[in-house]
Amino acid sequence: MAMLGKRRPSRPASGHSGLVRKPSSKAEQKEGDSTTLVVERLAHDGRGVAHTTAGKTVFIDQALPGEHVDVAVHVTRKRYDEAHIKARFTTSEQRVEPPCVYFGYCGGCDLQHLNLAAQRQHKRDVVTELMARQGLTLGSIAALDGSSEHYRRRARLGVRVDGQGNVLLGFRAPNSHRLVDIEQCYVLVPALNELMLPLRQLLATLEAPRLVGHVELLATNEATVVLVRQLKAHDQDMARWQRFAEQQKISLGTWLGRETPVLHWNGARNNTGPALQDVLNLEELGIQRVKSLINDPPSSNDEASKQLTLRFFPGDFLQVNAEVNQKMVAQVLAWLKPAPGQQLVDLFAGVGNFSLPLAAAGAQVAAIEGNPAMVERITANADANQLEVHARQADLSDASTVQMLLSEHQHVDAIVLDPPRSGAEAVCQVIGRYNIPRVAYISCDPATLARDAAHLVHAGYRVKQVAVADMFLHTAHLETLMLFEYEG
Repeated sequence: MAMLGKRRPSRPASGHSGLVRKPSSKAEQKEGDSTTLVVERLAHDGRGVAHTTAGKTVFIDQALPGEHVDVAVHVTRKRYDEAHIKARFTTSEQRVEPPCVYFGYCGGCDLQHLNLAAQRQHKRDVVTELMARQGLTLGSIAALDGSSEHYRRRARLGVRVDGQGNVLLGFRAPNSHRLVDIEQCYVLVPALNELMLPLRQLLATLEAPRLVGHVELLATNEATVVLVRQLKAHDQDMARWQRFAEQQKISLGTWLGRETPVLHWNGARNNTGPALQDVLNLEELGIQRVKSLINDPPSSNDEASKQLTLRFFPGDFLQVNAEVNQKMVAQVLAWLKPAPGQQLVDLFAGVGNFSLPLAAAGAQVAAIEGNPAMVERITANADANQLEVHARQADLSDASTVQMLLSEHQHVDAIVLDPPRSGAEAVCQVIGRYNIPRVAYISCDPATLARDAAHLVHAGYRVKQVAVADMFLHTAHLETLMLFEYEG
């Protein structure tokens, strides 16, 4: 198997940090009199930004502000170039040694060369700048940071057979479909990282590894799960997978088929998989259960009274960083202060990440989701936690549908928005007509958040609180939370 048991090439002492791309002779042509540039700032995606003597913008991989670098251009465009470092003449004080040996080869975690404090400040700066483009000025920004660099509880690894017949397991290279073969992943939680080497060894023994599309790893408090994307059944290989699951004491599922794969839980009776649950600690959320659907709340000594369990299934959305997700939910609860008698609407509710804690605090919660399966999941989770949540399905990308929904809910005290990357523009375009006092918006894309925030401000809302959650350590991705209050 490629690179198994072999030493990886050593990282250059400076400059390249193991860059994947090699410039062609054409790309190495100097622009003007020199390719030496001074890095001015970071772009939103974490690349360094510089300008040539002719004024053309250059985006430079792994370059940091203040550094003097000699670069090679690997992509030339009309308005800007994309380049990587050939030599670095000065080094930023913010530069650190990347903790992962695959940095520069693997396309993930591309900010490892920047210290953690600077990473987090950069993310806050990105939010501030994007809001400023919409004419919005922000005050202080709270930081919701995790304590561990080994945070990722879910990951999808590609599987591919190269031209020499070696089976590769890993992630894609930067800006490429090429798979980078890895033996470990620095940001995975330990239970998943420990599976990497056994997985590689198993894949090398398969008779038909080309039938494996990818492998998904998932860790919860109750189970460690491996989900295999199997394009076509292969009895001998499936027996090998089953032995692997027994040896590693994990739950094994197989998505079988090409067009419409069906999930099979290997070795499970009635094809019933493990109870996959996310757990929210009520004490850490700063709330106590004050309402129960069926019975009175358990006593304070009962563990069931101290947590909420959210059941989910493979394919459902789950935040990859459990600790930071807990902090985000706590922040929203602190902003909204849910209490008995309040009426709250949770849009893009998922499996109930915000709906259930709001209901546990006593609020009357309506949870709206576009995916019918998620509506079923919210209802089941509310019942399992003895909470009352009214869940329904609706297309939240359609403004007329949103208008109809909001018209049905009178005297709403607050709305929670947790949309996908595309944002919640339809909601924000009509929400101002209903004078809803507060809106808590959770976004995984600051650009669409800035767009939607402008709609809310135009409708009479004001930004009252902002927090940036470092959900994806060592990457330029972030979660932003905003509290809006209606002022008319």
